Amino acid sequence: MRIRFLLLPLILFAAACGGGNNNPPPNGVVVVAATAPPALPEYEQPACPGEGHIWTPGYWAFDANYYWVPGTWVTAPAPGLLWTPPYWEWNGSVFVLNEGWWGPRVGFYGGISYGFGYFGSGFQGGYWQSGQYFYNREVTNIDVTVVRNVYSATVINNTSVTRISYNGGEGGIMARPTSEEAADRARLIRPTAEQAQHAEAARTNPNFRASINQGKPSVAATSEPGKFTGKNVVTAKGAEAVQRPAPERPAPQSTAEQTQHGKPTQAEPRKPAPVVTPKPAPQKTEPQKIETQKTETTKVPPKNQNPKQKTI
Repeated sequence: MRIRFLLLPLILFAAACGGGNNNPPPNGVVVVAATAPPALPEYEQPACPGEGHIWTPGYWAFDANYYWVPGTWVTAPAPGLLWTPPYWEWNGSVFVLNEGWWGPRVGFYGGISYGFGYFGSGFQGGYWQSGQYFYNREVTNIDVTVVRNVYSATVINNTSVTRISYNGGEGGIMARPTSEEAADRARLIRPTAEQAQHAEAARTNPNFRASINQGKPSVAATSEPGKFTGKNVVTAKGAEAVQRPAPERPAPQSTAEQTQHGKPTQAEPRKPAPVVTPKPAPQKTEPQKIETQKTETTKVPPKNQNPKQKTI
């Protein structure tokens, strides 16, 4: 068996392979982690894209650190097969990821409540009949104009609402598989190539890392595998979605401008109002006073004139 250790030394080889309820995975790879996975994010289910698609819940995967693989709709590898989600399990020494698988019925998935029909035990989201898959509208997001094989069955979820994402250990779900569920796992069929590509696209996207999104991925689920943008992408509650600036729109025109004789018309461009420069107010000026200086004149007797002498 080929072992991939991501955080632990080789001495944990025996601990990863023994104990717990794990069976050897079909691909021969055991993924282990020293710390528990984050809580499951809360999100809405995107609408089913068409007939024959099966819902596969999102889950935390691991590669040096935890990253989110968004939930998505996929086609079953063959009619009559249902999906059993992967789950994390504490085996006494490490957390081990049990790979999801296809089979004639849903098997044990750790008691984890993934929602949308997966409430910890079994599956209440749909069933196969005569090669056709029928969807329970009570627990799945179905548009009846797209999907016609639907039914309504009330599901009573007796388990407490929890976001715990692992089985066993301190704080984990304490469910155990029945002998029937354990036997079902022996007839498993591995995830499809479509699912593997979807998981790989999530692994290479840094925004899905728990160290970056703090357990609330901006893409929690998508209607199509590997497509993480567009209108069919669902954001986890409390996560920050990417904000795009809204396009600028022209100011609305008045009704008189929009219609003429009952027909829409294109409003003529308005001429810009003339810029009026105000004239400065006239300033009052006081008349200037002209000051004149008075000069005193002294009469000087004409030259060459002698005053008259008085004779005696």
